[in-house]
Amino acid sequence: MNDMHERISLSFNAQGLMATLGAELVSVAEGEVHIALPFSTHVAQQHGFVHAGAVTTIVDNACGYAALSMAPTGCEVVTAEFKVNFVRPAVGERFLAIGKVVNAGKLLTVCTGEVRALTGTEWKVVAIMQATIATVRS
Repeated sequence: MNDMHERISLSFNAQGLMATLGAELVSVAEGEVHIALPFSTHVAQQHGFVHAGAVTTIVDNACGYAALSMAPTGCEVVTAEFKVNFVRPAVGERFLAIGKVVNAGKLLTVCTGEVRALTGTEWKVVAIMQATIATVRS
């Protein structure tokens, strides 16, 4: 395991919320991170869709870890701002959040993210995010 992957895995595994949701880190590359979430009634809202809070949480983390993959050693990241558009109800058996760095600056990194839902054999985008991630000294 390379240093970047180990750094992100250790941070991800330290988050109690990711364990509570049942999310898993599935892919780490420089500037791009994927996080999966299986459907569970524990993360569903009253209509049976995955709750917007759970969808937002996994894509925020994917964007944050994509930013961390490009941050200097000795730095951490925190979300400064994000906007999410929900384009369809979050219905599916499995959800995949993909965070990608658009521009990495010294203090701020801009990322885009999306969450895809798997139904049968078809993936459909359910949410799109734009996030600004701040780099901070740890």
